[in-house]
Amino acid sequence: MERLFIPAKSTRSILPVLEKVKIDGRIGLISTAQYADQLSKAQTLLGKSMIGGQILGCDASAARRIADKVDVFLYIGEGKFHPIAVALAVSKPVYIADPLLGEVRLLSEDEIKKYLKHQKSALMHFYRAQRVGVLISLKPGQYHPKQYLALQGKFKMFEALKHKFKDKQFYTLLFDTLSFNELENFPPIECFVNTACPRLMDDYKKFNKPVVNFEDVIR
Repeated sequence: MERLFIPAKSTRSILPVLEKVKIDGRIGLISTAQYADQLSKAQTLLGKSMIGGQILGCDASAARRIADKVDVFLYIGEGKFHPIAVALAVSKPVYIADPLLGEVRLLSEDEIKKYLKHQKSALMHFYRAQRVGVLISLKPGQYHPKQYLALQGKFKMFEALKHKFKDKQFYTLLFDTLSFNELENFPPIECFVNTACPRLMDDYKKFNKPVVNFEDVIR
C-alpha cells in the first residue's frame, strides 16, 4: 500500500501569544510540524533564544541537542503531550505558548510527577511478574533507538529481555494496530512490555494489565 505524507502547517500566527512570554534566561524553542516553520519568527521576537526544532511525542532529541546551551524551553503549540516528552528528556523548565488559547504557562511539576509516578508503579509490577507479554508492532515508523528500528531489531529487543531477566517467561504478541480488547485474550500475562511508540504508555488506563516501556526496563 502506497502512502503519501503531506506536511500540514498552521496558518495561525504565533506572534500574538509570544508577546505574552515573560521568561528570563536563554530559551530553547521547540514545536510540532504545525508551527515549526515559524520558529525563526519566535527567535527574532524573543532575542536570547535558540531554535531546537521539531519534536514528536516519542522523540525529544531536538530538545536534547541544545539542552546544555539553554536555561528553559518554550514549546509553541497546543496541549501538554509534547511538552511532557521534553520535560522527561531534559531537566529544564518547560513553558507552553498555546497559539490557539493565546496563553503562556509553565508545565507544572505535578503534571510531570503524575507521569513518573505511574511509570514507577508499572515498573514495580514488571519486576514482580513471572509471565510477561512483549508487544511488538508491525507498523512502520515506530520510534526506537536506531539499533531496533527494523522488525528484526524488535525481535532483538525480545531476546535482550530474555537474557537480562532469566527468571521470567516472555511471550511475543505481534500486532499491526493494537486492540486493547484483544489483550484480554491472554489472562495468564501479568504485565506487558511495550516496544512500539513509548507514548503508548499514556493510554495505560486502556490496558487490562500494567504496561512498561522497553527502554525503562532494559537500561
